[in-house]
Amino acid sequence: MRIINLIENTEGETGCAAVHGLSFYIETAKHKLLVDLGPSAETMTNAEKLGIDLKQVDAVILSHGHYDHSGGILPFATLNPGAAIYMQKTATAAYYADDSEAGAAPQYRYIGIDEGIAALPQVRLIDGDCIIDDELSLFVIKERAGRLPFSNARLKRETGGVYQQDEFDHEHFLIIKEGSKRVLVSGCAHNGILNILKEYTRRFGAAPDAVISGFHLMKKTNHTAGEIREIENTAKELTRYDTVFYTCHCTGLPAFEIMKRIMGSQLEYVHSGDEIALNF
Repeated sequence: MRIINLIENTEGETGCAAVHGLSFYIETAKHKLLVDLGPSAETMTNAEKLGIDLKQVDAVILSHGHYDHSGGILPFATLNPGAAIYMQKTATAAYYADDSEAGAAPQYRYIGIDEGIAALPQVRLIDGDCIIDDELSLFVIKERAGRLPFSNARLKRETGGVYQQDEFDHEHFLIIKEGSKRVLVSGCAHNGILNILKEYTRRFGAAPDAVISGFHLMKKTNHTAGEIREIENTAKELTRYDTVFYTCHCTGLPAFEIMKRIMGSQLEYVHSGDEIALNF
């Protein structure tokens, strides 16, 4: 299995553009696929720089319905109209972020996907779990075991002019099977990385061998003492799993550094253009 980050928030050593967004290119025995496509066509520019031919991709997994994971889909679809694009049907809803300061009137900013994506003929709108084949499958969380991450509080879904808390039913998670090994790939873990792992182990009876995911712990301001405790507690819980974790994007470097002190070699950060070396 080969896994390469095509774009994320921080610069690596490859000279690839680094912007707020996420995309991974993955090669398996049967597939060449993308998980998300970043915020723009810069993802494709990075792929070219890395020597990756996106015309060979046969599947795209959109992890959830936000622009920073979907902005490159329309230009990609022009380049490669044959690749199936899998997304939850709820990913087409209207999603917003409240950019206001604490106590101020809401300032809603649209962060959903381009409306043109759902009209693409190669899009597969799915409702819940999906088995793609014996290598790839997707699952959702219908009932969370714990609460959402603190950073989700400002994220909303708009319906009929009413803004309500986004419950992230548009987020799904990819399982890749390689022999006896299992890799779990999530975009931002908006449902909470601990909730996702609990659901995974409930379904499959054991933890995945590797997890690749943002943890959505980033803030534009400093973390509060309570938020730092939540980050620390998350890291402590993750050490209970016999799993190696690769994170990036919405985790943010300050939260990563807190978690790294607790998790040590069990946690690594993936920068833009980096390749993940799974030691299976």
